[in-house]
Amino acid sequence: MSEPPVYDVAIIGAGVVGAAIAQALSHKCVDVVVLDAGPDVGTGTSKANTAIRHTGFDAKPGSLEAALLRRSYPLVTEFAARTGVPIENTGALLVAWDSHQAERLPELETNAHANGCDDVTRVSAQQVYELEPHLGPGATGGLLVPGEGIICPFTMPLALAYDAQLNGTDFRFNHQVTAIAPDDRGSHIIETTRNSVTARWVINAAGLYSDVIDRMLGHDSFTVTPRRGQLIVFDKVARPLLSRVLLPVPSAKTKGVLIAPTVFGNVLLGPTAEDLTDKTATETTAEGLAGLLDKGRPILPDLAAEQVTATYAGLRAATGESDYQIHSWPDEHYICVGGIRSTGLSSSLGIADYVLDLLGDAGQQLRDKEETQTPHMPMIGEAFTRPYQDEAAIAADATCGHIVCHCERVTEAEIIAATRAPIPARDLNGLRRRTRAMMGRCQGFYCTANVSRLFADATGQTLTHLFAEDEQQ
Repeated sequence: MSEPPVYDVAIIGAGVVGAAIAQALSHKCVDVVVLDAGPDVGTGTSKANTAIRHTGFDAKPGSLEAALLRRSYPLVTEFAARTGVPIENTGALLVAWDSHQAERLPELETNAHANGCDDVTRVSAQQVYELEPHLGPGATGGLLVPGEGIICPFTMPLALAYDAQLNGTDFRFNHQVTAIAPDDRGSHIIETTRNSVTARWVINAAGLYSDVIDRMLGHDSFTVTPRRGQLIVFDKVARPLLSRVLLPVPSAKTKGVLIAPTVFGNVLLGPTAEDLTDKTATETTAEGLAGLLDKGRPILPDLAAEQVTATYAGLRAATGESDYQIHSWPDEHYICVGGIRSTGLSSSLGIADYVLDLLGDAGQQLRDKEETQTPHMPMIGEAFTRPYQDEAAIAADATCGHIVCHCERVTEAEIIAATRAPIPARDLNGLRRRTRAMMGRCQGFYCTANVSRLFADATGQTLTHLFAEDEQQ
């Protein structure tokens, strides 16, 4: 019986940050394993966020967060163009609604310029309404932030993970880490709920549980407080009400409640900012949603009359510190990547670059591979050509024109492709994130039976097993 492999690097966490680090390392001559407690890529914080593409204009100047957001911005642009991640460069408008907020605009503009966002400019109240005529009365001025936009929160982590998997990374899902101990060769033995893994380096990208992993390795660098963000998704008919992301003046605790278009063609209102103790409390509340509507109504009054398609909640990994908690212990072969809150989707590639720098500085050899593969993601962004619109694809394969989810116009071919991806969809939640199926106006009321039957046939599962797995999540 052969000895189990000793990996060069074990990454704990397959969210967008862990996937980005895996992707960067997969282009180097190192052996990498990714361990995640969930059943798929991005099932934690990464799956439930506002999907804003941040420039870092409002980050604290000189902070690691500000530096890595700027470092990440061109990397995300290139990666998205290469792999097919939907991005819309809508720009953003930060709006002041009273004299106190208006007094902060010069400071925020100076802050933006210090962070390298030189195109951020103040605009008058009149200009605010010229830019966004559906805003409610009372705006006193604003900041125009051309570089901000929206990005697909599902395709980005999947594309990073697919890239990593195609280039040799070993992904192990449903592997919750339970203990970490050194062996007699200076490596780490990582115990999981499935089996043990040995690796020379551990990179902790465990999101909400990054403090738990940190303590397993003998450190107490920070404590994660789960910060719940509830959000409301409005129907696509609301999309003409705004042209860009509408941002509030941020507070010391949170970026505040925003209104934004999504790459799926909807409009998003949120999030709340509720500090909790339960790291699994992803349910929405009547109080939280009512509070969002109360805050959104003065900003965009016509939005309140539009139909709500869905509500959801996500948990951010807040800490007592205002900056990212990225620490390296070279002698222990350990790097912690914690406290990556709402900007992680935007900064993920910059973080990965930074982590590779830390590994290189610690003596890990990172020689480039001679050849690498690139995934090509299915297009699920509304502003781009979708499979059901591709006449050439339909002519070659009729299933590309056979729509099975009519709200989101998802085709039979897309369902089948999701089951054959580099990391295939293993349940209906994974299918949603890869195709948009069952995410539309009817929330699967009309299409779940057909979609589930197609998915079950393609994966060899029974419908009973499929729905049992879906309910467990």
